[in-house]
Amino acid sequence: AEAAAEQLQLYRRDPGGWSGCRSTGEVAVSWRPSTEFAGNLYRGEGILPASPRHVWECIKPVAGGLRTKWDQNVKDFEVIEALTDTISVCRTTTPSAFMRIISPREFVDVVVMKQYEDGTMLSAATNVEHPLCPPRPNFVRGFNYPCGCLCIPVPG
Repeated sequence: AEAAAEQLQLYRRDPGGWSGCRSTGEVAVSWRPSTEFAGNLYRGEGILPASPRHVWECIKPVAGGLRTKWDQNVKDFEVIEALTDTISVCRTTTPSAFMRIISPREFVDVVVMKQYEDGTMLSAATNVEHPLCPPRPNFVRGFNYPCGCLCIPVPG
C-alpha cells in the first residue's frame, strides 16, 4: 500500500509525458505509456466547487461510503480486513456492462489513505491476494496496478 501511495505521488510530481485525450468543461482525461506494464496510465482531473474535506467524503474508499451511490462503475465496496486505521484489504465489485456481455468484475486490493501537510488527501491501492477473499463464481477477478485518487486543495 505504501509503495502504491509513493507511485501516485511520483505521477503527481512528474507532469511530463501526459497527452490529452478527452476534455469537457468539468473534466480533462490524459494518458501516457506505463513503465510498469504494457499499456497506458490514465489520469482524470477536475476542479470541484467544494471543500477538499467534502470532496474526500465522496471518494474515500470506505465500506458504506458515498462512492457506491454516485459512481456507476462501483457496485459494492467492502473491507475484508482492516490492518491499521489507514490500511485495509478491500474488495470492489463492478457491474456487468454492455447489455451483460461483459461480466461483473471484482478487485481485491490493499488500500492506504493518507493526508499530507499541504492538505492533499490520497487513497492508493494495488492488487493483493487474501485468504479470506477467494475468487467468487460469476465474477472475473481483476488486477490493479498502483492506482488511486488524490484530492488536492486549490486556492479559493
